[in-house]
Amino acid sequence: MGRILAIDYGRKRTGLAATDPLRLTAQPLETVPTHTLIDWLSNYFRHEQVDCVVLGYPRQMSGEDSESMNYITPFISLFKKNFPEHQLVMYDERFTSVLAHRAMIEGGMKKQQRRDKSVVDKIAACIILEDYLTTIHNS
Repeated sequence: MGRILAIDYGRKRTGLAATDPLRLTAQPLETVPTHTLIDWLSNYFRHEQVDCVVLGYPRQMSGEDSESMNYITPFISLFKKNFPEHQLVMYDERFTSVLAHRAMIEGGMKKQQRRDKSVVDKIAACIILEDYLTTIHNS
């Protein structure tokens, strides 16, 4: 059984998280510059068995796509072209940044550390992945 990888895609930075091989827990991996994401994924897929990639799906409160989809849609096409063997699942990411900040506060992170947006991005990816795991385990 392969891992599940989560992507919190951003214009400048992209947060990444993955499950353990048994898909029981989610851990934040890192935040990478978005322009290097395809190379990072190629390298990760060479070293880890990944069965599914969960991509944060930005939506407005009304349920409509957010403006962020304008730059995520080209990434989806690029991903499918480069990695046709990997399943790509879109998963609602509303509130993940808010939840990431709350988790950092509750975890005792100092204010200076919480200002580091790269930390927020990888924690948001982890939250997306945790929510996705809850959904598939409860299905």
